Amino acid sequence: MARCDSCGNDYDKAFQLTQGGRTYTFDSFECAIRTVAPRCAHCDVPIIGHGLEQGASMYCCAHCASQSGATDLKDRSAQH
Repeated sequence: MARCDSCGNDYDKAFQLTQGGRTYTFDSFECAIRTVAPRCAHCDVPIIGHGLEQGASMYCCAHCASQSGATDLKDRSAQH
């Protein structure tokens, strides 16, 4: 079994996630999100989707970005 890097649970269905050259072990997506998801620069919620970016700041939605005064936003999701 493998121990979760977030909560310490020893779980037989744990999985690994590699981000920025570091590999983590998690027992659930909840623990993975809590540990590696970026957080909104305005409301601090974990950003699960693509989010919006301006410079080094990431926002969960257009409302939070506008509340922070961001005007030059980039959505880096693939355009189809």
